[in-house]
Amino acid sequence: MKRYKKILITGTSGFIGFHVANYFLEKNYKVFGIDNHNNYYDISLKKKRCKILMNNKNFSFLNIDINSKKIIKILKNIKPILIIHLAAQAGVRYSFNDPFKYIDYNIKGFLNILESMKANKLDKLIYASSSSVYGNVKKYPVKENFNFNPENFYGLTKVFNEQLIDVYIKNYKIKSFGLRFFTIYGKIGRPDMFIPKIINNLKNKKKIYLYNKGNHYRDFTYVKDACEIIFKLSKKIDKIKRNNIILNICAGNSVSIKKVVNIISKSLKIKPKLKYLKFQIGDMLKTHGSNKKLLNMIGSYKFTKIEQGLKKL
Repeated sequence: MKRYKKILITGTSGFIGFHVANYFLEKNYKVFGIDNHNNYYDISLKKKRCKILMNNKNFSFLNIDINSKKIIKILKNIKPILIIHLAAQAGVRYSFNDPFKYIDYNIKGFLNILESMKANKLDKLIYASSSSVYGNVKKYPVKENFNFNPENFYGLTKVFNEQLIDVYIKNYKIKSFGLRFFTIYGKIGRPDMFIPKIINNLKNKKKIYLYNKGNHYRDFTYVKDACEIIFKLSKKIDKIKRNNIILNICAGNSVSIKKVVNIISKSLKIKPKLKYLKFQIGDMLKTHGSNKKLLNMIGSYKFTKIEQGLKKL
C-alpha cells in the first residue's frame, strides 16, 4: 500500500488555502484541511471550494474553528510532517468595522496552533503573514528588514504573529517560514478582493469605485506562483536551522490598478463606468516588494506576468 506524506493546512476553503491544498494533492500528498466556513463572505463559495477538494480521496476535511481546543487531539492523531497555517480573518477595510474578530482568529487562533504544535512536539510550520506589515513607506522595493508600520488592524495582527512565533522558536524546537503575501489573485477568488470586484461590476454593468482617484499601485502575484513557491519552501524547511525566516511573496513588480482595470475591460470588451473617490482610511498607496531573499532560498523563478495571469483568470 502506498504511503502518502501527511500535511495539515488551515483555511482550505479560503482562496489561497484552497489552491495550496489542491497543489499538494496534485503532488500526491495526504492533505488534512481545516476551516470553519465563517460568513465573512458567501459561504456557498467556500463550500464550493471544499467540495472540489473532497473529490480527491487524499483530502480529509475537518469543519472546525482554529481556536478549538480539539486541535491538540487532531494533531496528535494525524501527526503531520508539516503544518501550513493560512486560516485568518481577512480584509483590510473590514478590520476597522470589527477588530475583535481579528484578535480572535488572527492572534488567538495562531496562538492555539502554536500551543497545539508544542503539545505534540511538531516542529515545522509555514504560515501566512502579509505585506500589510510594511504600511506606507517612502522607499521601494520593500525588503524584509524594513521596519513595521501597519496602517490597519489586520496588518497589526500579522506583526504580532511574526513576533509571537519568535518566542516559541527561542523556547521550543520549531522551524518556520513566515510568508508576507502581497496581492494574490486567481480563479475562485474572494469576492471582496479588487480583481473579482472589477470583473463582477463590469459584467453587471455597475460602477467601478476607485479610491484615491485610482492612484494606487499593487504588486500582484498569480496564485499558482504562490502555490509553487510554498511547495518549494516545504522541501527546504528540513534544512533550515531553528529560525523564523520571513519572506516576501511577490512578483517584484508594482502595477497601476488603472492598468488592471484597462486589461480586464478590454478582455471582456466592456467599457468601464469609473467613479473616483477620495483616499480611504487604512489603504496603502503602493505595494512593491523585493523578492531577492525568496529567490536566494528557492532558486530562480519565472513569475506569471499580470497580462498572462488575468487572461487565465
